[in-house]
Amino acid sequence: MNVTERILVVDDEEIIRDSISFILKKEGFTVQVAENGRAAYQKLLEETFDIVITDLEMPEMKGIELLEKTIQLNPQTTVIIVTAYGSIETAIAALRAGASDYILKPVEFDELLVKIRRLLDQKKLLVENQLLRRQLHREADFSNLVGKSQPMQKVFDTIKKVCRTDSTVLITGNSGTGKELVAKAIHFNSARCEKPFITVNCGAIPETLIESELFGHKKGAFTGAVADKIGYFKAAVGGTLFLDEISEMPLSLQVKLLRAIEQKEITPVGMSISVPIDVRFIAATNRDLRREVAEGRFREDLFYRLNVVELKLPSLIERKEDIPLLVEHFVEKFRADMRKDIRGVESSALQMLMQHEWKGEIRELENIIERAVIFCQGTYITPNDLPEFFHSGGSMETMDGFASLEEAMNNLQRQYLLAELKKNQFNKEHTARMLKISLPTLYRRLKTLQIPLK
Repeated sequence: MNVTERILVVDDEEIIRDSISFILKKEGFTVQVAENGRAAYQKLLEETFDIVITDLEMPEMKGIELLEKTIQLNPQTTVIIVTAYGSIETAIAALRAGASDYILKPVEFDELLVKIRRLLDQKKLLVENQLLRRQLHREADFSNLVGKSQPMQKVFDTIKKVCRTDSTVLITGNSGTGKELVAKAIHFNSARCEKPFITVNCGAIPETLIESELFGHKKGAFTGAVADKIGYFKAAVGGTLFLDEISEMPLSLQVKLLRAIEQKEITPVGMSISVPIDVRFIAATNRDLRREVAEGRFREDLFYRLNVVELKLPSLIERKEDIPLLVEHFVEKFRADMRKDIRGVESSALQMLMQHEWKGEIRELENIIERAVIFCQGTYITPNDLPEFFHSGGSMETMDGFASLEEAMNNLQRQYLLAELKKNQFNKEHTARMLKISLPTLYRRLKTLQIPLK
């Protein structure tokens, strides 16, 4: 067994500290001993220990004082108190002062080992969670929002202002512009950063289940409700609830969402009593919600409640000067992931990327760079590493002959969706995943654009 945890055993009774030390060393731990609190404190000043096992009643410095000094020196050190049965109240006081556990004399060594391993497992899990949270913070900070253009500077400025508040934010922009990244940046730079960030794709949940998924339900509320369910709102308590594709939420549920935002309370399915919630709301859409309101598909009062701060993300057409920075960012990301020695992009390939019409926005650019890194055999990405349609001047038809902008845009969407469907052998589930939209949303768009449902 390769155990490297360091343990300090402190007791004024030699037989107790030596027997505990013997058992722990036999289990593979690195162990030191001290005959009283003052000697233990001196060792703590000189070395770091994972666990301190200390008696309470000792000469020169009692166990409670040693506990306090240990926590002051290193809050990460775990302390186990050893006490006689008659001193159980003192042990409870020690727990309140910061001890992690206690054990009664005479010491049962099996029980002690179980407690030590449980505390070490908890400590390991805590460290892993802290590392994961730091990773999440890195993934959600401003470093993933790449851009020096004026439109992006306005976005950064708005994020810095709204992240200091609890105000509701509506993020708008084309599909693929990075709305979820912005929502994460707001959350992880806010006072709620230590609490959950919960994402709900309103278009991905069947209409029959969305109320239960959002608000939760009581056992027996409907057929199939075999247990209580807390729902996304309760899961996000203390943190942020990100409602993506908010325009896809059914009208019947929009009034309940409005109440949740305004009253800070929800009513789970099958309950008559409202439950208070402390949640910050961020919503996102790629549609024009004002138009959705005008055409009766979205509640006006909910729109105004969501639109306290609107954060509009620019398309790549509006920030073409950011394309080289984005390309560099994605090359760095995928070369690290794939462990390839790629140093950059040839100027001729970069020129082709600059001239391309990015209908799929940043998401499309990211996918193209990922593909290029896969195919690149040298140290620089060349035009040959880019998809075929880059060499044929693009696959989109000319825009001449359309009566309106809407007609032209519908035509572009039709071509783009057809191209994606063909690429995925008309597998609609896979196509929806690649486009990062729900399957119902894909079907609706295919129907709207009169694309045959093969």
